[in-house]
Amino acid sequence: MKDMIALGFEGSANKIAVGVVTLDGTILSNPRDTYITPPGHGFLPRETAQHHLHHILPLIKSALKSAQITPAQIDCLCYTKGPGMGAPLQVSAIVVRILSQLWKKPIVAVNHCVAHIEMGRVVTEANDPVVLYVSGGNTQVIAYSEGRYRIFGETIDIAVGNCLDRFARVLTLSNDPSPGYNIEQRRRPLSDIGDPQW
Repeated sequence: MKDMIALGFEGSANKIAVGVVTLDGTILSNPRDTYITPPGHGFLPRETAQHHLHHILPLIKSALKSAQITPAQIDCLCYTKGPGMGAPLQVSAIVVRILSQLWKKPIVAVNHCVAHIEMGRVVTEANDPVVLYVSGGNTQVIAYSEGRYRIFGETIDIAVGNCLDRFARVLTLSNDPSPGYNIEQRRRPLSDIGDPQW
């Protein structure tokens, strides 16, 4: 029996990606492009969506070529339905709907948060994890219960990822490859003198 192949689209924030993956989690290709703003600036939905629109077709071609497959070999098209930034999310949603009509393929809408958790489960082979989910817009304790993911606790003021994004903007750090990474790199030279004694 042939392994099912999905063509997936992720464009919920400043990154746009098109991946080819098999049912068992094998990644056949995963080209992506990041919308980079000047240091100290965040990314606005309209400009981010324009970036995604400009890059999505070349990424589709690259994903298919790298995976060495044709559209006929694809079993379904997946896209991030949300949560995320509305305008960037629309780009991949519209492209997926068009490809679905052209290629006669079913569409699978994917919850962004659940996708992160499921990727972690595939990589770690954890069967029933309790997850501390920390992303740009969410900081939550999540577990699978009674047939669905349930949130057992979350921040009600600001998500850790959003806090790091804002902190990086104040410091005028680049968002390439990500604000959190650049904050960590700035801290590394301080590691040589040891941790502060609180």
